[in-house]
Amino acid sequence: MRVNLVTKEDLQEFKNELLEDIKNLFNIKISEQKLWLRSSEVKELLKISTGTLQNLRVSGTLSYTRVGGTLYYNYKDIEKMLNGRG
Repeated sequence: MRVNLVTKEDLQEFKNELLEDIKNLFNIKISEQKLWLRSSEVKELLKISTGTLQNLRVSGTLSYTRVGGTLYYNYKDIEKMLNGRG
């Protein structure tokens, strides 16, 4: 019977590889995300009402761009707001 030993270095290497794989998966998800979202998409994403979205705009918490009669929100601005950096 053959015995394989797992060392701390083996576990550290596995951890590093696993973290790298997770980062790569996260980067793929971000690259597939649309850069600009309409109000309806933001409300669905954040699970908020029209009034709450308006309050975020009025208070300056969430920036937006108006093109014609449509409001667009940058996905990265939404991420910043959610992470408390906005």
